[in-house]
Amino acid sequence: MLLGLSKHFLDNPSQDSAFFKLIFCFLFHHVNQRTKDLKSFCLYHHQYQTQITSKKRKMHPVTTITLIAISGPLIGSLIGVVKKPSNRFMYNMLAFAAGVMLAVSFLELIPESIELSSIWIAVLGIILGAAVMYVVDKIIPHIHPSMCSKEEGHNIRRTAYYLLIGIFIHNFPEGLAMGLGSVTEMKLSMLIAVAIAIHDIPEGVCTSAPYYYITKKRLKSFLVSFSTAIPTLLGFFLAYYFYPLIPMTMVGIMIGATAGLMIYISSDELIPTSCCKLTDHSTIFSLIFGVISVVLLGFL
Repeated sequence: MLLGLSKHFLDNPSQDSAFFKLIFCFLFHHVNQRTKDLKSFCLYHHQYQTQITSKKRKMHPVTTITLIAISGPLIGSLIGVVKKPSNRFMYNMLAFAAGVMLAVSFLELIPESIELSSIWIAVLGIILGAAVMYVVDKIIPHIHPSMCSKEEGHNIRRTAYYLLIGIFIHNFPEGLAMGLGSVTEMKLSMLIAVAIAIHDIPEGVCTSAPYYYITKKRLKSFLVSFSTAIPTLLGFFLAYYFYPLIPMTMVGIMIGATAGLMIYISSDELIPTSCCKLTDHSTIFSLIFGVISVVLLGFL
């Protein structure tokens, strides 16, 4: 209304005095300035709300990745304690775990370590991981496969503990891989998380089933096996929030060391323990199936 009146007075100078023209011009300028201020405030408020909403939305992919990451150990640990596993099932699962560990080491971890650093850094990491397990092997009294018939389950107890240690350490670089993927693109991180979760299902079975076999405690075995998801989450959040501070050389050494550790556990513990109990070649096929499962999951 003020805009129409102002144009009327300005277009008809003979009809009105200069005083009224001055009043209306002042009112028009004042309201127009207030309108601009209001528009600026609304625009600022809209931008502020958009920023707050976008920050809240950024938490959703992280939460989704977290849930995906823990789903693998959760499902695998539940499967492993559903019922008391038989000897045949348990030893075949150990052979399957050996196949999974060997395939993951040679097909995923070692190439990734070389890509992130160099071949010599990867070799150094492998030697470091194997050396750590060798020292642990010396500290814990070793029982050779030839003594399997006399040990009365002691070797499977030791093997179950080794499996937990191996999976626990192995899951940390998996979390790093998810975190490093999220720095580039969240979709890539989600794809990595899904693949790792599927890969963690048999690992969860392989850790909960032997532990349940030696303890006969379902809940404790489930919780101990499910706790292997902690290093995955730790690695993910560490890489996601502190990615610029982690040298790629250090990441390469850690991944290579994980590969060396898993190769040592597979060749020194899992394969001899499973093969000395079952002589019908079923463990060999379980090992091969473990390798094949990792190869197939690599296409996800």
